[in-house]
Amino acid sequence: MTKFFKMDTQAAEGIHAAADALRSGKLVGLPTETVYGLGADATNQSAVAAIYGAKRRPQFNPLIVHAESVEAAKRLAKLGSIGERLAAMFWPGPLTLVAPRRQGTGIADLATAGLETIAIRVPSHPIARQLLAAVEFPIVAPSANLSGRVSATRAEHVIADLGDRVAVILDTGPASLGIESTIIAVVGDPILLRPGAVPKEAIEAAIGQPLRPAASGTRPNAPGSLASHYAPSGTLRLNAMAVEPGESLLAFGPDLPPGADNSVAVVSLSAAGDLSEAAANLFSALRALDDHGAPIAAMPIPESGLGLAINDRLRRAAAPRKR
Repeated sequence: MTKFFKMDTQAAEGIHAAADALRSGKLVGLPTETVYGLGADATNQSAVAAIYGAKRRPQFNPLIVHAESVEAAKRLAKLGSIGERLAAMFWPGPLTLVAPRRQGTGIADLATAGLETIAIRVPSHPIARQLLAAVEFPIVAPSANLSGRVSATRAEHVIADLGDRVAVILDTGPASLGIESTIIAVVGDPILLRPGAVPKEAIEAAIGQPLRPAASGTRPNAPGSLASHYAPSGTLRLNAMAVEPGESLLAFGPDLPPGADNSVAVVSLSAAGDLSEAAANLFSALRALDDHGAPIAAMPIPESGLGLAINDRLRRAAAPRKR
């Protein structure tokens, strides 16, 4: 049975229980500033395998390793000059770097999907940092949901998708950012592998050069890069200028499109058209609409700032997928 801890009143007890579970090779639902993660000991091959099993995740899709500090991350990855510059500016925080992995670190091969690189970040969420300090080993923590489904931004989302496959869940309320980390490859010229909570423009300003787009391929070299991902159960129609009969509406901005009054349900990412608010609400909104069982029409989102990350998730959610 899953142990559930409200961290505003049970912080010490929750950290102790979660640390014990991780040391025993069990899975933990933990909050980060981006989304809730499904955590396991990154050095325990069996524990990492349990994540793939719980999420029904393809084993060629690598995981993000979470380290307690920049120094700890550098012991696992060769960041290079650009990576170290980005780490100094954005860590702790919602930026993941894909860099050559160091040898002899003990990181499970499954965590990197057999690649010579490692995806790594230092989270800023205080509970995630306390847990990392308590266990004294890196934690892999992909989003705590079934693979390909909408990411978990609340503890109840973790329970809904994964149930008793998780030994302990630490509940700190809604994730503050609500969208995953930005992923940058720093092997050679920096490449944007996944838009996320750190805007592309901020990263380009930090390194003084444009980011290259990721080349298309069949095997992902970063988490969350499968073509179909973050998907609701039904269909999702993008850039909808009107709502068709029988559809629900994922709204953005103050003005609703024709047909909204007769839609099955309406959930707004941000009535004010604020991209930060929209990013924080994205996955909860998709889950809420998905509960109605109707196709979803999504209004257009600007392709700038956090809009790049939001649109990336929406396009993946709308992509054709195997049933």
